[in-house]
Amino acid sequence: MSPRPRLLYVSDLAYPARGRRYCDEDIHLTARLRESFDLALCHPLDAAALMDGFDAVVVRNSGPVIGYQKEYEAFREQARARGTRVYNPLHGRGDMAGKQYLLDLTAAGHPVIPTVDRPEDLHLLPEAPSYAVKPKAGADSIGLRFLPYEELDAVGYGEVLVQPRVDFRYEVSFYFVDDLFQYALYAPDPERRWVLEPYEPTADDIAFARRFIEWNTLDHGIQRVDACRAPGGELLLVELEDLNPYLSLDRVPEETRERFARAFVDSLRRFLEA
Repeated sequence: MSPRPRLLYVSDLAYPARGRRYCDEDIHLTARLRESFDLALCHPLDAAALMDGFDAVVVRNSGPVIGYQKEYEAFREQARARGTRVYNPLHGRGDMAGKQYLLDLTAAGHPVIPTVDRPEDLHLLPEAPSYAVKPKAGADSIGLRFLPYEELDAVGYGEVLVQPRVDFRYEVSFYFVDDLFQYALYAPDPERRWVLEPYEPTADDIAFARRFIEWNTLDHGIQRVDACRAPGGELLLVELEDLNPYLSLDRVPEETRERFARAFVDSLRRFLEA
């Protein structure tokens, strides 16, 4: 390792996010990382070809991999074969590995929106006015449909998940670096899910989010726990994002943004020393 570790930072700066500019977040974070590391930035499609020259690959706002699934799998295979350090580490059990975790968590009785992937299990779902049908490999609501119960028999099982549509009060996201809680944001208006505001979580809220961080067993990395506040007041997991979670750093105060950047740098240092 060189005196200053060399990082390959992976981001799709031109990704067309709805109402958001992912590149602004990466510009801010890479400026901070350059103070401690030698840094280069590349598009996700170039990562496999370039990664040998670096001490670690940092995957950030690389866009939904459903758009380049073959290349993403090749990158993972090559990184493992070469022993390349990838941050977040590639053994994540959340969205990094697809949506199977929603089925596993449902079966284990965790507080998650009930999820099934077989027609014979539809009776296990609570009654709802409509049901969400989403691809197992989906992201950013790509392919999401809402259907009545009577249309669920012919939705292409094996490739999709089915969940009841929850009439939630609001969605809230909890952001972690390693196992350290950083901040929370929520969307007070369910119809405007990306209009986020700072959220002051209770101790119970943080304990809810932390249980999924612990379940995922990633010693290093950035994770986002997305949840919804159900009509009964309880939180239910919506998504455990451990691949390339967008952080909405433009929605937090400057002090919080800087504290997050310091935690990110410290996490990467520990990762490289492990």
